[in-house]
Amino acid sequence: MRRKLLPFYDERKSKIDMIVIHCTVHSPEDIAEVFAKNRVSSHYVIGEDGEVWQIIGEKHRAWHAGVSFWQGETDINSRSIGIELTSKTLGQKPYSEAQKKSLIALLHHLVQKYKIKPQNIVGHSDVAPTRKADPGKSFFWKELADEKLSFWPRDSFKYSVSKCDVKELLQKTGYNIEDLSAAKLAFCRHYLPQSVAYDDDIWNIEKNLPQVIKNFKEPDNFMKILQNVAQQYESASKTPCKI
Repeated sequence: MRRKLLPFYDERKSKIDMIVIHCTVHSPEDIAEVFAKNRVSSHYVIGEDGEVWQIIGEKHRAWHAGVSFWQGETDINSRSIGIELTSKTLGQKPYSEAQKKSLIALLHHLVQKYKIKPQNIVGHSDVAPTRKADPGKSFFWKELADEKLSFWPRDSFKYSVSKCDVKELLQKTGYNIEDLSAAKLAFCRHYLPQSVAYDDDIWNIEKNLPQVIKNFKEPDNFMKILQNVAQQYESASKTPCKI
C-alpha cells in the first residue's frame, strides 16, 4: 500500500459502520489535484493495476459521499470509509482482476477492524440515487457477496415477505425513496445490472437523470428480487454482528 495523505477532511461525528464504494476516471497519481480542485476526498483509491493508495486517515471524516442517505441516516461521511476505484468507463465495463483482488482484501480488513455488516457495504449510487451512478452496472457485487461482503439474490430464497409495497421494501433495504424512480434504478444497477443499459447519466446524472429514468424499463422480476434482498436486510438487521 502507498500513502499520499491529503488535508481534505474534518472530524467524524459517529463511529464507522459503513463502506461506500465509488469509481473515478482519474488515476491514483492524479487524484490529489482532482481532490484539491473539487474539495472532495476518499480514504482509499485503487488503481487499475490493483495498487492501493491511502489518501485520508481512517479516523478522519473524508468528503466522498456528499448529500446522501442510507437507512435513515444522512451524514454518511461520518459513518463510512470511502473507497474509489479507477475506471475509465465509470464502471460501465468490467473492472480489472487486480482491482477486484485488492478491493476484496481491503474490505475484509476493514470489516474485521470495524465490525461492518454486509448490508452496510454499498455503492455511491445506493446512497445518492438522484446524483450518482457509480460504481456502475459492471461492479462485481456478486463476487463480494460470495466473500460475505455484500448481499445477492439467493437461488434458495423462500418467500416469507408477503408485502408488495415497493416503497416499503426499498426503504427497508436502506434507500431514500423521495424519488422512487431513481431509487428503483439504483437498486437495479446493484442487483439487476443486466437490466440497465449503458448509462447516459454517468457523466452528469443530475442533468440527465429524467431522461435515463424515462428510458429505463423495469424488469419483470424486479419485485421478486426486491423482496429477496429486502428479506436478507431485514434478517441481517436482527442478527448481532459475529465478526
